[in-house]
Amino acid sequence: MPSPIAALPDLLKAGKPIWLGWCGMTDPLIPGLMARAGFDAVLLDQQHGFHDFASSLAGVSEVTLAGKPCLGRIAVGDFAMASRLLDAGAAGVVAPMINTVADARLFASFAKLPPIGERSWGPSRALALSGLSMPDYLKSANDFTLAIAMCETKEAMAALDDIMAVPGIDGVLTGPSDISVALSDGATIDGGSDLVVNAMADIGRRVRKAGKVACAYGASPQRARQLVEAGYQIVCIQNDQQLDRAGFEAALKAAKG
Repeated sequence: MPSPIAALPDLLKAGKPIWLGWCGMTDPLIPGLMARAGFDAVLLDQQHGFHDFASSLAGVSEVTLAGKPCLGRIAVGDFAMASRLLDAGAAGVVAPMINTVADARLFASFAKLPPIGERSWGPSRALALSGLSMPDYLKSANDFTLAIAMCETKEAMAALDDIMAVPGIDGVLTGPSDISVALSDGATIDGGSDLVVNAMADIGRRVRKAGKVACAYGASPQRARQLVEAGYQIVCIQNDQQLDRAGFEAALKAAKG
């Protein structure tokens, strides 16, 4: 059985949906609980969540020790952090606002080792967590660590096919809120509108047609199930704050009778 760091490609080949726990709170117990609760993988969010490198390092370790792969979402344009997260043992990196081929190439250059990219050598924590030797990691890391581009603007959707053709880009992640903002020119956030649902279905089809990994943020468990049925392979079911609040409210409601 492969190390959790290298497990995502095999999970994807199995053809079953990968349910992604989305974690913005920094205590490493939270992503660890998500992993042990049954999520197939966990993402640590540095863009809109509260994670930094130190909390991500702790979270990656906790999730990996729980036997699951851990992803990290970097802040916009923080491509150097992509290399640091992979060195720390992340199984992949999600980069927001990849709107052009140039954006995608720059992201891939930090996320992939030569000859595909220019990621500098230094995966000390990744080596310790993976159990791989330096030669084996160098040989195989580009295959098992995923570089996932977020494409959620009009510009990105227009360039999507070309972005996916960039060497080193393994998949695309999209979510309803930014799609809604983009398609309404900033007028509204309505992730459940037909316009957004159809746009996400189109993105998913194009990503899968290109042979890449289709990933999505599900704003509710029901919507997450619909995205899986539409062919998305890695799908989030809300984030940790939303799930915590729902659990608290359900427990109080049950207690009050």
